[in-house]
Amino acid sequence: MIDSKRLESIVSEAGRIAYDLWPGAGNDLDSWEKKPGDPVCEADLAVDAFLKRELGALLPSAGWLSEETADDAARIEHDLIWLVDPVDGTRDFIRGRTGWAVSVALISGGRPLIGTLCAPARGETWQAVAGQGSFRNGERLTASRRTEFAGARVPAHDLPKTDADLVKVDQPNSIALRIAMVAADEADLVATLRWGFEWDIAAAGMIAREAGAAVTDAYGNKLDYNKRDPRAFGILVSAPDIHGAAVERLANRLG
Repeated sequence: MIDSKRLESIVSEAGRIAYDLWPGAGNDLDSWEKKPGDPVCEADLAVDAFLKRELGALLPSAGWLSEETADDAARIEHDLIWLVDPVDGTRDFIRGRTGWAVSVALISGGRPLIGTLCAPARGETWQAVAGQGSFRNGERLTASRRTEFAGARVPAHDLPKTDADLVKVDQPNSIALRIAMVAADEADLVATLRWGFEWDIAAAGMIAREAGAAVTDAYGNKLDYNKRDPRAFGILVSAPDIHGAAVERLANRLG
């Protein structure tokens, strides 16, 4: 069995490394674009290198898939794999905003086994283990139990007219933190309609599911991990009783 305390310590230290480079704490930061519209910064690379070394030592049998590491197809052969986003929410990180987190998940047989988020700028640590519930800073989480779709809280800066019956709440840049908001009953619905990567959603999706939320792709299908193509089309996380209505609304936009 994995040493959960050691894992917690590793992810906490990764958060400290990132925080010590975060402009919001008064630090200078080097950042650039991997391609137009795709920012990266020195914190992404520093945290990635640290986690790859430490998580590799913690569980040598596990494969590795990270946003900032070239994909190695050999990972498919591993039953266990680490899925890592060193800094999820890089735009907020670069701008000195608090909506970012270090995201780490351990996948076993294509399913999340452990998920953890460290958001030091918010003073938050989120954790979940399969079958054992979800916690933020040690307090157990219970996901939204909303039963009516109209009025559902959605992390968003703006909503289209077709979603005028929904309610905007704070939107961190990190998709992981937005998903975690459903786990903490601070939002009722998070949905995307674009291709996203496994490392963006694995840890937070695990946290939301263990808190009682419904977690699927945009079509309402279950999510698989450690696929040859590490992407999924959209993410849909919601209170269980409004999940069907959310799938129906999204279906009108999927064509």
